[in-house]
Amino acid sequence: MSFRFAYIPIGVPTFHLESAGREFQKSIALLRSIDENVIVPDEMLLSIDKLHAFTDDLQLDFAIVQNVTFANGAYMAEVLRQFDCPVLLWTLREPVIDGTRLRLNSLTGAYSAANMLHAFGRPFTYVFGSPEEEAVVKKVRAAVRAAKLRKSLKSLRLLQVGHTPQGFGFGRAMDADVMTTFGAELLSIEARELINTAKSYSDEDIKAYLDDANGRIRGLAAIEEKNVLDFARLYRAYDEYVKKNRIGALSSRCWPDFFVDFGTPVCSVLAILNDLGIPASCEADTYGALTMYLCQFLTGSPAFFGDPVSMNEGENTITFWHCGTAACSLAREDTGAVAGRHCNRHIGPTLEFGCKAAPRATICRIGKAADGKFRMFISAGEALDKPQQFYGTSIVIKTDTSAPEIVTKSVCDGWEPHFAVAMDDISEELKILCGMLGIEAVVY
Repeated sequence: MSFRFAYIPIGVPTFHLESAGREFQKSIALLRSIDENVIVPDEMLLSIDKLHAFTDDLQLDFAIVQNVTFANGAYMAEVLRQFDCPVLLWTLREPVIDGTRLRLNSLTGAYSAANMLHAFGRPFTYVFGSPEEEAVVKKVRAAVRAAKLRKSLKSLRLLQVGHTPQGFGFGRAMDADVMTTFGAELLSIEARELINTAKSYSDEDIKAYLDDANGRIRGLAAIEEKNVLDFARLYRAYDEYVKKNRIGALSSRCWPDFFVDFGTPVCSVLAILNDLGIPASCEADTYGALTMYLCQFLTGSPAFFGDPVSMNEGENTITFWHCGTAACSLAREDTGAVAGRHCNRHIGPTLEFGCKAAPRATICRIGKAADGKFRMFISAGEALDKPQQFYGTSIVIKTDTSAPEIVTKSVCDGWEPHFAVAMDDISEELKILCGMLGIEAVVY
């Protein structure tokens, strides 16, 4: 994925250029520390002509427009006429307040720029402060990461395997909705296609997949041999379809088809796909899979997918759980990912473990409000060092804000019962992404 972004420092030459120049150089240093490929001008753009000389040949996925001094709205108008991409508007703090001249007047320039952004109907991200301030560094870095994620969504191929079960329609996606809001391509196939492909493999055909699974999952030998072999057949069927069709994330129907028609659950296959970098959700929850993709892109590691099933007021925790589809790499080191049988159907292999701890974690969910508009649930916390809570896979999150209030409010607000848990704090990136996509960020 080629991602192009530029630093566009606008201003006029009638302010204190020595102060402006220092902020200009510090801003470049910060941006290059975030991504060395950032496109920067050789000098501050202190006229419309200099702005054009820098931008006329550019094609951008993200623009960082900084009022290095005051600039009127015509500067931002030219940027918006040329680039249809997300914008970060950056105001510099006045370097000196000593009762004498105003050195930069960057903040007034920001008002002029923002007024023009609103006139064009363009959403934007805003940050105030100098390049060396920790909050500014965090916000600028998050904005760049969110813009890269938005760019990646445009090349994402998202797969729905089968339909959602009765009563789980919240996870069913339409190709037009996915394309127009997120920019991703949605493909759909029936579960029976992969089941039939799996049935066509001989024991010899799946040997490499079985060997790989045994390297990831402990205790497969304790599960019925036919089920283990059929699981390996499913593993190969999904893996080859994903590779052949360049799938970046998927949701899969699970019950009842894989228990009834195939005799073996798909849970452990989805777990391994998550480890292989293909976010995969069960119960055909496509918006769950898309949320997991956001998490994995931003953290570089698999996200947990599950239901909120328990809340402890004393610990201020919420437990998330599912039948056994969590990525093997999320398992606690003292247990590893252990093979088991489905808690309700009593057929294996599924996975059994509690997730490892993480100092920061983010609970999130792409969902829909009652009017059908997209929104995103965002809440940050810590993944605690807790053993397996129930049969299946589980993770316990101590939330930064009141867990009882989160549960009560999110239930009353009508959120879907599936959530993703990212193993890092990506809440700022998700909030910025929501602005770029034009959807509501609901922070708990």
